[in-house]
Amino acid sequence: MNINQKRIALFDADLRAAFKVGHLQIEDESHLHAGHAGAASGGGHFKLTIIAPEFEGMSKVTRHRSIYAALNKHFPEEIHALTILAFTPSESTNSA
Repeated sequence: MNINQKRIALFDADLRAAFKVGHLQIEDESHLHAGHAGAASGGGHFKLTIIAPEFEGMSKVTRHRSIYAALNKHFPEEIHALTILAFTPSESTNSA
């Protein structure tokens, strides 16, 4: 298991502790940013897709803030950049 796989396991645990996760996928996109100035800091680039009922009634910005709050201890050492796709269960059903 490489360093970013270990990080993903930690992020997964923190998100599952904060939300009633219906679906969670965390992808390491660090390889797409090799040579980028931010990559030199050691923090990874990740893409997060999450479905949770807690997002019901929240704006996109509020959803992102709640995810940042759940992962706060990982910034900036372990997470340099994070792409977030956050849906409610009904939104995920409608988009399928």
